[in-house]
Amino acid sequence: AGAAAEARFISSAKGKGLFATRSIRKGETVFVERPVVSSQFLWNALYNYRACDHCLRALETAEENAQRLLGKSSLVLPHPEQCSIRKDLHQQCPRCQVTYCSAECRQAALEQYHQVLCLGPSRDDPTHPLNKLQEAWRNMHYPPETSSIMLMARMVATIKQAKDKEWWIKAFSQFCSKTANEEEEIVHKLLGDKFKGQLELLRLLFTEALYDEYLSRWFTPEGFQSLFALVGTNGQGIGTSSLSQWVHACDALDLPMLQREELDAFIDQLYKDIEKESGEFLNCEGSGLYVLQSCCNHSCIPNAETSFPENNFLLHLTALEDIEAGEEICISYLDCCQRERSRHSRNKILRENYLFTCSCPKCLAQADDADVTSDEEEEGEGETDDAELEDEMTDV
Repeated sequence: AGAAAEARFISSAKGKGLFATRSIRKGETVFVERPVVSSQFLWNALYNYRACDHCLRALETAEENAQRLLGKSSLVLPHPEQCSIRKDLHQQCPRCQVTYCSAECRQAALEQYHQVLCLGPSRDDPTHPLNKLQEAWRNMHYPPETSSIMLMARMVATIKQAKDKEWWIKAFSQFCSKTANEEEEIVHKLLGDKFKGQLELLRLLFTEALYDEYLSRWFTPEGFQSLFALVGTNGQGIGTSSLSQWVHACDALDLPMLQREELDAFIDQLYKDIEKESGEFLNCEGSGLYVLQSCCNHSCIPNAETSFPENNFLLHLTALEDIEAGEEICISYLDCCQRERSRHSRNKILRENYLFTCSCPKCLAQADDADVTSDEEEEGEGETDDAELEDEMTDV
C-alpha cells in the first residue's frame, strides 16, 4: 500500500494542503511521521520532566511519573508490568551526560546535531554561550510553553554537521514562510511587547553560540526573524507520558468486572489528585517540525487528528471520519473547547495565532451569525491566550 496522502499546492493564499490519494476509513492511521528536528521545552526539562534528549520518550517509570506529579513518593501503582519504560536501555552522552532512551537515539542525535551542541564538562557553566541563550529564552518564555529556541539551535547544528548541507536547507525551506510583516506579528505574539529588544538579544546570543558562515543569512536580523517565525508557525506540540501509556495498557487488560471497576476508580482518583497538585502540566512537552503534518490545513470540523501514542516524537495522523480519495485532510489548530465557541471567537484565535481567517464549512454556515462573542466567552477570553498558541493540544 502506497502513501494514503500527498501534499499539493492549493493557492498562494492558502499554500499547500494534504489530500487523500485513496479512500481512508474512520479510525485508520493516515501516516506516522518522524520530525525533521524536535526539542523538549526548556522549563519542562528544568522542572524534571525527564525525557529522551532526542525522541522525547518519557524516561520515568509510570510509578515515578505519578509520584512526582502527586508529590507523594509512597504511591504504588497496580499492574507495574504494564509500564513500558526500559531503564536498562537508557544511555547518557559520555561527555555531557544528557540522557537518551536507547543507544539508537544517542547515535541518531550524535550523527544529526549533538556534536555541535554537546556542552561536555560545561553543562552547568552559566557563562557558556549555549547556556546563556537558554537562560535568556526561559526568562522571556514562561509556561505554558509553545516553542523553544533549542529547536532553532538544532536546525543550525544539523546543517553545520551535515555533509549535504543543501539537502537540509531544502528540507527546512519546505515549511511555510511568511512575509516580513506577518513574521513580525508571529514573533510579537511569541515574545510580547518588548519583542524587538528581546529578539535582538536572542539573535546576539544565538550568534555567539552558533554562528556559521554557510548560514550567515540566518544570523542577520531579517533571517533570524524568519527562522523564528518558521518555528512559531510550524512547530507542532509533542507530549509524552509514561503514566498515560500505563493507563492505556491497563484499559486494554481483560479483567473480571469487579477488578475492572476498582482499577478504573483508582485511575480516575489518581488523575483528580494529580490535577490538584500539578494542574494541567502532565506531560513531557516539546515541539517539532513535521513536513507532512505542517501541510495539513485547519478546519473547525476536522476529519483527522494528531497524537503521540508511542510515547515519543512519532506523530500519528488518524482519520476521524471516512475520507474519500482526492478529499483534503484537515486537522484542527483549536482544542475541543475552542472549537465549540462562536465563529467570531474561533477566528479571533486563528487570526491572532496563525494569521488567517477560516472558511471551513462550519464557518461558512455560520457566516451570518452576529459578530459578537457571548458574555461567558468574553469572560474566558483573557485567560487562555498563551495556551491557545499551542499548535494543538499535546494530549497523548
